[in-house]
Amino acid sequence: MLYFLHDYLDINILGYITIRSGVSFFIALITTLYLMPRFIKWAQRTSRVQPINEWAPEAHQAKVSTPTMGGIVFVFATILASILTIDFTNHYALAAVLTLILFSLIGFQDDYAKIKKNENLAGLQAKTKLILQISASLIIAVFLYVFADFNTELYIPFLKTPLIDMHYFALILWVLVMVATSNAVNLTDGLDGLATVPSLVALTSFGIIIYITGNAKISAYLLMPNFDVGEVVIVAAALMGSLAGFLWFNCHPAEVFMGDSGSLTIGAFLGYLAIISKSEILLLLIGSIFVIETLSVILQVGSYKLRKKRVFLMAPIHHHFEMKNWAENKIIVRFWIISVLSNMLALISLKLR
Repeated sequence: MLYFLHDYLDINILGYITIRSGVSFFIALITTLYLMPRFIKWAQRTSRVQPINEWAPEAHQAKVSTPTMGGIVFVFATILASILTIDFTNHYALAAVLTLILFSLIGFQDDYAKIKKNENLAGLQAKTKLILQISASLIIAVFLYVFADFNTELYIPFLKTPLIDMHYFALILWVLVMVATSNAVNLTDGLDGLATVPSLVALTSFGIIIYITGNAKISAYLLMPNFDVGEVVIVAAALMGSLAGFLWFNCHPAEVFMGDSGSLTIGAFLGYLAIISKSEILLLLIGSIFVIETLSVILQVGSYKLRKKRVFLMAPIHHHFEMKNWAENKIIVRFWIISVLSNMLALISLKLR
């Protein structure tokens, strides 16, 4: 809407991505801050609360009455803010909004099944969820390949030229990135605010990278690829605003959890940002906390199946530290620090080409 006001009323300032990003941030922030308290009251009244895994550390049992599915609110706020501010002729911005819609629907189905059965492990079957995630990711990947005619070359950090052109195999990589990141954020969402702040930090990093990638002059100066993806910064800014509003209620002790409605959506969106910014490899550093959490689960499961021994007291790794009697706030803040530092390194690497 704002972009078309710029176009038809010749309001030049509304044509700038930076201005519309700021507007989208605050629209999403204010919308989330307004709707979330109302959602929390409704969820408490209708028993839309988080079922706690019986194997979770004892401290988690006190959270049994905490409402879940808060992701519905901040994803809605993000989509609303995006619709009001993006240029609808930009394929990449449309695909970004489509990513939010598809994965929030998958997450909602999973959350609803858990609440209905009042059992943490009674959501969508793992196979069903994976099929849905792959299908949604494939829709986005095909959209990028066919309609956006997106570049299929693979870039890696520290090299100013692409490593290879993946052609059709790019579709496989893109689907893998989105599905893996979606599940990684979902695994991380186990403590109050633990997934929220690293997501905000990662969105900031990707926002900077995508703005550079979408700007011909800056990308040329930094020897980075250049594509017309700058408009997606507006959607990323909207999600940042809505997550900032969500964090107001999600910080310890949490008044609401995001649920799979939020975590699956955030992860898929981060994967999408990595793809269009040609930062699939750099995602490992930008999303370091999500990678660490996922690796801890893989190591735990693999070790137990092969050696019948556990590597950690409990996985994901944040539960390991809980079992070692670390205070929840200490675990959360230390993970946040690691996330900030790894993202600083990722941004520094942009100049090293």
